[in-house]
Amino acid sequence: MNLVIFGATGGTGLALVEQALDRGHAVTAFVRKASRMRIRHRLLRLVVGDVLDYGMVEAAIAGQDAVLSALGHKRWLIKTSILSRGTRNIVAAMTKCGVRRFVCETSLGVGDSRGRLGILYTFFLIPVLLYYYFQDKELQEKCFMQSSLDWVIVRPAALTNGKQTGAVREGKDIGSLLFTHRISRADVASFMLSEVKDDRYVRDTPGVESGVTRLTTGYLR
Repeated sequence: MNLVIFGATGGTGLALVEQALDRGHAVTAFVRKASRMRIRHRLLRLVVGDVLDYGMVEAAIAGQDAVLSALGHKRWLIKTSILSRGTRNIVAAMTKCGVRRFVCETSLGVGDSRGRLGILYTFFLIPVLLYYYFQDKELQEKCFMQSSLDWVIVRPAALTNGKQTGAVREGKDIGSLLFTHRISRADVASFMLSEVKDDRYVRDTPGVESGVTRLTTGYLR
């Protein structure tokens, strides 16, 4: 398949690129800086651009079979709409180009999974440090939900840089009201790639966490 990956140089994004290439997909990596892409492969094409520029986004999406997004940023303490505005461009470009499948990483703690990242995130990290970031994620998800695309919103638990284990719990009852569960970015990427062809979660918001639940503060994208 021809896949375009937005946020391709982030933690989950790099895992998506690497695993997609290993599976034999032709990958277009949409990046802000080419120097941050450390992967080289004959099936990998780099597109340097800004997700807030609709023309660049449309050009990258044209001719693709599916779109994956692991967009993120570190402007946690200021109000921003990078995720939602970028996603709005992606949705509009997919609609115009006739590309249907969109798999996007957001987070537990968004939408009807609010509170599932445990006490630390629910009562301190999100309201104090990550308020604007999660507010933007809420708007990002609404961009999908208001579209007619075949979208899948993947909501991971706290992210780590651990290895791919293949042991993933998935579904609606993921996370904990008390403790912070975790999952490796590599396992999230593997799950997202499986959803490119699988219809079980189309227009749904599955959560994912490690199959061996441990307590952690975790990391962000």
